[in-house]
Amino acid sequence: MFTQIGEIAEPIPVVQSDTKCDIVYQLFKSNPSLEGVAVMGEKGVSLMMRPRFFQQIGSQYGYNLYMGRPVELVMNIRALVVDYSEQITDVSVLAMDRDEGDLYDLVLITSGESFFGAVSIRRLLLAVADVRAEMAIFMNPLTGLPGNHIIDERLYQALQMDHFSVLYVDLDQFKSYNDSYGFKMGDQLIQATANLLRQLFVFPEAFLGHIGGDDFIAILNHHEYKQISDEVISGFEHMKRTFYNDEDWHHQYVLGEGRSGLNRPIPLVSVSIAVVTNSKQKYENIDEVINEATRIKKGCKAITGSIICANDSAS
Repeated sequence: MFTQIGEIAEPIPVVQSDTKCDIVYQLFKSNPSLEGVAVMGEKGVSLMMRPRFFQQIGSQYGYNLYMGRPVELVMNIRALVVDYSEQITDVSVLAMDRDEGDLYDLVLITSGESFFGAVSIRRLLLAVADVRAEMAIFMNPLTGLPGNHIIDERLYQALQMDHFSVLYVDLDQFKSYNDSYGFKMGDQLIQATANLLRQLFVFPEAFLGHIGGDDFIAILNHHEYKQISDEVISGFEHMKRTFYNDEDWHHQYVLGEGRSGLNRPIPLVSVSIAVVTNSKQKYENIDEVINEATRIKKGCKAITGSIICANDSAS
């Protein structure tokens, strides 16, 4: 799957800014399918689109005024120019944010200091659709966050870093909440939790994924996890108020079925954060990290209320 804009670029003719318009005219005339021409000048690369060119020379005096003069007089100096490595989806946002008159202009691609090629809006939008369709396979359908396939890739990448913190975030007593308030409200609670985490774990300092159900995972490229973990807990405790009726919130429990089959008070939903860092221990593979997170998580869930547990002494 193509992800970088340069991977879908196609070659187009390149002329210098002092090239006469009659030469550009011949380029367009000899190639009816040619959408635009790149124009190189002292300030970099600009663009001469076919419709703009013929609009200029097709005016009452345009032909006589421009044909023997440099193309720099009519070229678009505001052309969208991006680097080869830019993500296709990011470039599509930039392209659609242009002025209406430039909306269907080619996107020019550079590689280092050199001009590489161009991408038409049609090709760009088709590529975006392919990227989104491919990514949808690996995203959690409820939250839109990356799922297990991407999570595994990011965990592998984390193992290559000098410093990382893996935060396993899950909700305690979530089953009892579902039993009391229904699956629709349960899904809304998970979505709200995902939105909270999305605000706190921001790329490129952090990665956030949704393992499934009420389980999330975040990866930091450092060991300073304490503050952001505190913010997760405080944000969740504030947010969850809106998911309970007044009676349950006043009592701070819901009535749920225990192992004996009788209703008993069950605490409100809380959040546990199990943290694994490589500050004091090295990990050889993903399984070692996951096993450690699972071990810490069990200890977390044995404690009532929202809590942070970690494999170092900072928690």
